[in-house]
Amino acid sequence: MKKILILFFIIFILLFLPACNNDSVKENTFSKAELTEREKAILSTTADQSFVFDFHIDSEYKEVSVWVEKYELGELVDNKIAHLTAKVKENGTIIFTKSNTIDNDNQVMFNVGINSDGATGSLNSFDTMSGEGFRNMSIIMDSNPGESIPTTGKMVLASICYSNDDGSMSSLPHSFFQDVEGNISDLEKYDVAYLIKSEFIK
Repeated sequence: MKKILILFFIIFILLFLPACNNDSVKENTFSKAELTEREKAILSTTADQSFVFDFHIDSEYKEVSVWVEKYELGELVDNKIAHLTAKVKENGTIIFTKSNTIDNDNQVMFNVGINSDGATGSLNSFDTMSGEGFRNMSIIMDSNPGESIPTTGKMVLASICYSNDDGSMSSLPHSFFQDVEGNISDLEKYDVAYLIKSEFIK
């Protein structure tokens, strides 16, 4: 029942997010969405962490895929968690949320929603961690810090990282989002790291 409610709220937010002024936005870019206090409040009641992005593309792009990659101590262990592909046209919104499950400390739930041209696609997916789970781990999350980020290739929208060593935990540097492959070793300092990625398809 909880996952149905979360999906409902995701769809609600996607449908009612105010459209931004396209006159001041570059084509074929995405950026972190500016949410109202009301929208932030709705998200905070349905998820532990959330990221919302607006995109603006030309007619050559037909679809967008969003998925999660999981790394353990820098090693890729799953490259297609919560994978969603949807048709897109001109403008749209991507929303991603993460929630802890109530009865299982070893499990998290991811929700992905994509809205464009009046249509909305969404899904939820679960991931389980071995050992003692997430309860006693520190968490840090970051979204891509760039503005008007080009929609070319596979991009990292955001990251959610866990570590048992809370005394020295720090965010991923901005350079990581600019060159993921060249800085992939930055993930080695986290016990578990989730990268939320996207790719626009022509």
